Amino acid sequence: MRRARIQLLSSRTNPCASAGRHAALLVVVLASLVVPSGAGGQPTVSVNPVIRGTLGANGWYTSNVTVNWAIDPPPDSSTGCDAFTLTADTRGTTHTCTASWGQVHIDYPLTIRLDKTPPVVRAVPDRQPDANGWYNHLLRVPFSGTDATSGIAGCSSASYGGPDTAAASLSGTCTDKAGNVGRATFSFAYDATPPTLAKVTVVHGNRSVDLRWRASADAPLAQVTRSTTGKGAKSTTVYRGPGKAYRDKGLRVGAKYRYTVTAFDAASNSATKTVSVTATGPLLSPVPGARVSAPPRLVWTPVRGATYYNVQLVRNGRILSSWPARPYLKLSRTWTYKGRRYRLRTGSYRWYVWPGFGRVAQATYGRLLGGSSFVVR
Repeated sequence: MRRARIQLLSSRTNPCASAGRHAALLVVVLASLVVPSGAGGQPTVSVNPVIRGTLGANGWYTSNVTVNWAIDPPPDSSTGCDAFTLTADTRGTTHTCTASWGQVHIDYPLTIRLDKTPPVVRAVPDRQPDANGWYNHLLRVPFSGTDATSGIAGCSSASYGGPDTAAASLSGTCTDKAGNVGRATFSFAYDATPPTLAKVTVVHGNRSVDLRWRASADAPLAQVTRSTTGKGAKSTTVYRGPGKAYRDKGLRVGAKYRYTVTAFDAASNSATKTVSVTATGPLLSPVPGARVSAPPRLVWTPVRGATYYNVQLVRNGRILSSWPARPYLKLSRTWTYKGRRYRLRTGSYRWYVWPGFGRVAQATYGRLLGGSSFVVR
């Protein structure tokens, strides 16, 4: 008895097929399994499977597959040679057609691999949001996938660096070994543009300073840090909040401080301004040790109930005494005091202020308000 057996798998790749471009329907007639006539005069016989389905990549089908068998001549008997259809994904289903002509037998096993399901795709961003759900610099998003049947062949990646928007998105794909393509989209908020911060203004007080600033509308948070200007000085955060102003108290008169104001937007982008300040006591301007090139305006803290003030300017002895009614006095380049004419010359000057009550002629003075100095260049 003669018996022929062959196994032809659907791993033959259609040269025109690719992972993203298939024929809608492919009819495959595999090479016939032929047993020629022998010396005993047995007839030539053949078995041909005819496959209808979409052939993807690497021998995988990506649609329902129907198989018919063409047997020539009609066999005396056959088993498993009826038409069948595969609709469920399978890593490999084998059907065997067995045909007999007298003493001639053919066993034709046919294995079909079917994957109609695209991969499940997810985004894997390179980091968590930078601040408050926002990204503020270049974002890289690789995509990964899973596929239960044929497995993953490869996935794409994408990058985003603008424009700024609360509704940014990146799309990516994964392809399985059968050529199915799965897709996913990653949505996020992106802002890489710093806010704007206007000039910081400083108003001196008695051992205090008032800082004010203006930031753009997209900057809801501000931070103020303070440091002294000495060697090894440490920086201290003295304010953090939504305000546009801050008063720093308890300063040391004559000490130099550096204030840094930083405005933050929701994505933690920032803008920064720094100012240097010399702390004052009750005598506010010029600040202690200030260098001036023009006659300064002397300014001090008002005293409740005072009706006038006595201001004395000293350089190698008292050279000016004045009684302004308001808490300031604008010096001149020249003046006369006790019949002698003076000029504001280059050098160091000290000045003092006492509050006065009632009429000037009564000479009723309170405690010395304070003393300070300036240098004329």
